[in-house]
Amino acid sequence: MDESPILHSASEKHRNNSTVLRDLIIGFADGLTVPFALTAGLSSLGSSKLVITGGLAELFSGSISMGLGAYLASVTDKQHYDTEKTREQKEVRESPEEEMEEIYRILCAYGPQRADVAPFVNAMRLYPDQWVQFMMDFELKLEEPDRRSAYVSAAVMGISYFIGGLLPMIPYFAIHRATHALFVSIGITAIILIVFGYLKCAYAGCNQRQSIWGAVQTLCIGATAAGASYGIVRAVDSSNIH
Repeated sequence: MDESPILHSASEKHRNNSTVLRDLIIGFADGLTVPFALTAGLSSLGSSKLVITGGLAELFSGSISMGLGAYLASVTDKQHYDTEKTREQKEVRESPEEEMEEIYRILCAYGPQRADVAPFVNAMRLYPDQWVQFMMDFELKLEEPDRRSAYVSAAVMGISYFIGGLLPMIPYFAIHRATHALFVSIGITAIILIVFGYLKCAYAGCNQRQSIWGAVQTLCIGATAAGASYGIVRAVDSSNIH
């Protein structure tokens, strides 16, 4: 009977869109908390028109700023990766012995002895491109950025921020009294924060308990930001500053 190991055709599935998910979470979370905190603070002045005007101004400027920030961060990541890769190529070409010692150090840290990994280390000299990639992956621990990711990050960050910030503002368009609109906005935002906090953790692979805790954390952060903004604007308005 053939007792060779059974090969499974199904491969392990891992999510490979961590950057997009990160930009979506940051953009939407900031959109929910920052514009909501601002509109909550402005609502203490009693004018829905003022809340809408100030909220939209922050919403547009904030989404543009977030998008540009994500774009610049992505471009910087690519520049950093390219610079480090060029440096590694030079070191492999000019100081191969030192780089081989680096491979020994990296592999032996996982348990094998030098004699165990020597064939692999010696073979790497025949593949300079793969050698450089090995050093990028295991010495510097740098992942090559997607060359199109800058535009994707900018779009995801900006759009998610705009959508997240627009949702808490909807009651101010429909309700004339700012204080009444504020309570409706609080309810809407609280529900969205809880659902968003839960889903982002669940999508990331967390268990139910961790996802619930993530929902509570997200709600607390939003409530703290809104409360601080409301209190500051109310204090400034009630002061004698003119």
